[in-house]
Amino acid sequence: MPRKKRFAVEDVRQKAMATFWSQGYHATSLQDLVDNMGINRASLYDTFQDKYSLFLDSLCAYRLVYIKSYLAEQMKKHTPRQAIINYFLDMILKADERNGCLMVNTALELSAHDDKVAKIVEQSFKHIERNFFRKLIEQGQATGEIAKSVIPITTARALLSLLIGLCVLSRGKSSKPMMEAIVLQVKSLLPLGDHATLPPPVSLKHNGRKIHTNGAHAG
Repeated sequence: MPRKKRFAVEDVRQKAMATFWSQGYHATSLQDLVDNMGINRASLYDTFQDKYSLFLDSLCAYRLVYIKSYLAEQMKKHTPRQAIINYFLDMILKADERNGCLMVNTALELSAHDDKVAKIVEQSFKHIERNFFRKLIEQGQATGEIAKSVIPITTARALLSLLIGLCVLSRGKSSKPMMEAIVLQVKSLLPLGDHATLPPPVSLKHNGRKIHTNGAHAG
């Protein structure tokens, strides 16, 4: 009879993902994974086959939790234009808590040399571009929140490029002004429509700095 696992697969998967996220694929050793996951090598091989398979599994888990589920939640909580802006603001607010974006980090490290990884990364970026940015732009235009002059396809691609740039900058230690400049560029790509209504100005504080989310700084 197969041995019964004494650990929750999802829990150790999350720990593996956090390890790869923090260190990158090549810099993560099997011993790092064993130590951080809290399982032995036999259990790792039995459950995930090997380091590479575990990494692919971690990427897919990241795509589900930190991309698809997160974006779906943002779409429920905010109006279309504000959901897009808040996505970028959230990246800034959480920059010190994370080591950039695992998907972007992986694109820089492995995509050019690994077809399987490249496919997962490409699918993730396409989901953000088409099912979040483009969809919200179209919804915002339908409600009058976003100007009709905005071209959904090209603007969504531009927003994705800005997001990737923001993720790269978020790995640094002293790039907050540049990151905030990206948010201003995002807002300029999404001019307000004729029926847009804005809440009162709100400023999010991060390490003593104020990051404006709407009001006079929303245009």
